[in-house]
Amino acid sequence: MSDHSVWWRVAWRNLWRHRARTLITASGLAFGYLASVMMIGLTDGMAAELVENGTRLLIGQVQVHADDYLPERNMYRTIGGRDGTDVGALLARVEMNPDVSNATARLYGGGLLSSGDETKAGLLLGVAPDREREVSTLLDGLIEGRLPEPNAYEVLVGAEMASQLELAVGDEVVVVAPAADGSMGNDLFTLVGLFETGTPGIDANYAILPLPDLQILMAMDPTRVHEIVMTVERPWHTQAIATAIAGDLEGGDPAVLVRPWMELRPELFEYVSLFDAANLIIVGIIFAMAVFGVANTMLIGTFERRREFAVVRALGTTRGGVGRTVVYEGIILGTLALLAGALITTPLLFWFHNAPPDLSAFTSGFSFGGSQWRPILRVEYSWQGPVYSATALFLTSILAAIYPAWKATRIPPADALADR
Repeated sequence: MSDHSVWWRVAWRNLWRHRARTLITASGLAFGYLASVMMIGLTDGMAAELVENGTRLLIGQVQVHADDYLPERNMYRTIGGRDGTDVGALLARVEMNPDVSNATARLYGGGLLSSGDETKAGLLLGVAPDREREVSTLLDGLIEGRLPEPNAYEVLVGAEMASQLELAVGDEVVVVAPAADGSMGNDLFTLVGLFETGTPGIDANYAILPLPDLQILMAMDPTRVHEIVMTVERPWHTQAIATAIAGDLEGGDPAVLVRPWMELRPELFEYVSLFDAANLIIVGIIFAMAVFGVANTMLIGTFERRREFAVVRALGTTRGGVGRTVVYEGIILGTLALLAGALITTPLLFWFHNAPPDLSAFTSGFSFGGSQWRPILRVEYSWQGPVYSATALFLTSILAAIYPAWKATRIPPADALADR
């Protein structure tokens, strides 16, 4: 039997001399692991929801524009210029990428909406309703009426805009907008529905029309759109996906610029990126507190075994052998704590991910950077939580054992045997 296996056996035996103390210490580390993994999961869940709500509500996760469209958003700078492009073929090309879930085309315009004596400036958004619902949640906010149908001169407006214009479903509204031919497009539309997203800037300013109707109002051909919006399978890898899509479209006609949501919402990206740093701080705080408790427990155990250490030293054991035994105790304690922590953490992770507690009765959440967070404690699965926490737990166990191990090596055998 090797010397190493002997010291491991001695370390295991020493841990169970005081069973209750060992179990309490291991339990403290296990619950520290639980707290760390759950806190990281909750912050990751918050980040995931902010990204999902911030991108799925309107902007999508990847956008394609004419290379000179942003940031001015000039109405004439459609994809392909004044000649436009084959929209269906462009959609098919971007959807060929395996990471793209869905894509749709949009047209934007600025105009005035009037009803009776009330007039309000608004942003006109032309969409293909069926495709739009696959890409964004904008139309999921329908609270009254139905979606507009193409070529029927129907419009959908935000609930706040309807309130300001004193509109109700079924009323007629005059829509006036600058047209691409230099004229003023105007027509009479029927309000067929109201939507509410919870974002005041959208609910008070957006009017949604079927894409063909807005193209007619703005005197644009069916080949002219301002952007292609898409959702992807892996939102956190959108930068790489956007680069791949740009490569697929490079050299084609028309020339386009592909942007991921990180560039379209940089403030949101910076905010959720802070969560990674917050995760490390969480792990550090939890296990920094744990290390003192574990070190204190092991130091007490070392003091209680002063005579034993003195005897083995007198029999010829090196200081390294004595110190190694104490460090091995820390490693074994960390392993036991990790196993126990994994057992109690796994079902809680599953529960908080699939049936997250809803705190809507106590708080209303918050909005930031065009996104919203609902007070739902959803835990997101990730490798960072378990790996960071397990690494921190083992480091805690080893670091907590170093000082007691050093103290054990400094015990003079003669003094210990003489109880001095």
